[in-house]
This record gives sequence, C-alpha cells and structure tokens, in this order.
Amino acid sequence: MPRKPTGHRRLLPVRPLTFSPFARSVARVATAYMVKHHMRDAMQQSPGDEFKKLKKVDRRSESSEDEEFHGVVQADFAFFDPKPDDFHGVKTLLQSYLDDKQWDLSGFVDLILEQTTVGTVVKLEDDEDNGVFSIITALNLGRYKDHKCFTELKEFLLNICPEKDKTGNLRSLLGDKAQDVGLLVSQRVVNLPPELLPHLYDALFDEISWATEDEPTEELRNSFRFKFYIVVSKIYKLKNANKKRSSSTDKDDALIYIKPEEEILHRLSMWSVLFPLQTQQVATHELKNYQLTGIVMAVKAEDISSFRQQLRTLINES
Repeated sequence: MPRKPTGHRRLLPVRPLTFSPFARSVARVATAYMVKHHMRDAMQQSPGDEFKKLKKVDRRSESSEDEEFHGVVQADFAFFDPKPDDFHGVKTLLQSYLDDKQWDLSGFVDLILEQTTVGTVVKLEDDEDNGVFSIITALNLGRYKDHKCFTELKEFLLNICPEKDKTGNLRSLLGDKAQDVGLLVSQRVVNLPPELLPHLYDALFDEISWATEDEPTEELRNSFRFKFYIVVSKIYKLKNANKKRSSSTDKDDALIYIKPEEEILHRLSMWSVLFPLQTQQVATHELKNYQLTGIVMAVKAEDISSFRQQLRTLINES
C-alpha cells in the first residue's frame, strides 16, 4: 500500500507567475490561497479512503470593468487517487492532448485511471458534480508500448519531429530506451490556483519514488525507475520570431509558457522540438502576435530535483 503524506496549513502570496517581462504583463492573478503543504512523512490509509491532501482556497475577485461580483469565494481543493468515475473529467482535460489527431484517447485515459499508486486528480471537496480540475501522472512507455493509444502516440511524435538529429534521439527514447522513459502528463483548467503546483509535482515524484519500493512485483517496481521524462504540451510562440529577434528581451518574449513550470522544464531539457498545431484558440489582444505551438521536451530524471526546487522558488517568490 503506498504511503500517504501528512501536511500543515501554509499561506502563500500570489503574483503573476512567469519569467519573461511580456508574459508578466499578460498574467494577472488576484487571489490569496490557503494550502496544506504535504510532507514526506507517511501515514497509513484505511481501505477505500481515496483522499490524499486537502488544499483550502480563498479566491478573491479582482476589480475590473468585466466583472460584477466582488467578494470572496472559498473552495476546498482535494487531491485524490485516480478512479473510474473520473473518466469523463480527465478525458475532457486531455481532449486536445495530441492536437486534432483522432486516436484512442479513451484507452489512454483508462490507463491513467488504472494506475492508482502514481497519479493525482484534483477536485473540489464534497463536490456533487465530481468535476476534475487537474490530472497529473507518469506512464512508462515500455510498459504500455503494445497498447493502441501508445502506438498512435509514438507515431504522432515521430511525425511531428522534423529535425533528423532530434528524431534519432526521440526514436531511441520511444524504442530501445522506452522502459526507462516516463510520459509526464499534466493537464489542468487554466485558472487552477498556481500555489497547488509544487504540491502536485512533489506528490507525483514522491509517489514514483515510493512505487520503486512498494509495488508488489519487481517488474512493476522497475517500471517506475525512470531515467528520462517526455513532456508533450503547448506554448505561444511569437510569429516570425526568427526574423524579429534582435535583443535579449526579444528572445525572452519569443515564447510564452501557458504553464509556468514548463519554462523550467524547457531550460532543463536535453532537447526540445516545436511543431505547428492544426487547432488554434481565439487569441486575446495581448497574444495577437503569437501562435499556439506544440512542444515536445525530453528531461533527464536526475534533473527533477532541480526542477522541484526551482518550481517552489518560483511560486514562493512570485
């Protein structure tokens, strides 16, 4: 049985969460949150108890011309093990995971929900609608290589990688090294409190570590001994960026990260590939000169400790 963390409550300040000056100018956060910081100390979980960690949130609305409500909305976010009831919520979050590709998304979601010892869904505590606000997990590419969804995922990744040297690296991670590679999946609603991010990622990587000790068979324990992670996501790229960049500031503004943690992962990555997306979102005025773009990154597992520290620093200092 996996060990479950305990925690204590902690108040975290909130400010715009991005590195580049332009991204800061378009990121507006006006909320204050109370969260419980989970710790490595374990406690036993009673059978059937799926609750992991509770995050208490006091969300304060920001004055603007577009808003009529000005008050405080309290929401209790909780971390849960994935379960079959989460299928539709998780599938909705992952609907455009591989752009507009028709693939076995339902089978992919099933695998995520079957892996209950590693992975977390975020929901509102005591929410009758059972809505899913976030999913985070890591799936072993070798363990699931014969499943239709992973065959189609591999095909998609190889097709969107135009650079021959990186195609070779990617093919290796998807092929002979697949048993050592975790597909890091992290999808969430856009307004999930950013203060939850360090706790989400700490929970994931702690569970991965525990799984190498606690899974019932050696094969399963070894399947979580990742040496690499692959991340598939989306960012905003400045249109005609290669022609327009002339200063360090311009280079900083060439990319905007929808998820702040992915700027850290991008810096730590061994290599990355940008690829065009068929599906595009309606751009805001601030993003009119940017194009939604796909990104694939490969990160060494040995760099995850640095990632966790940098993410905590980013949230604490922002």
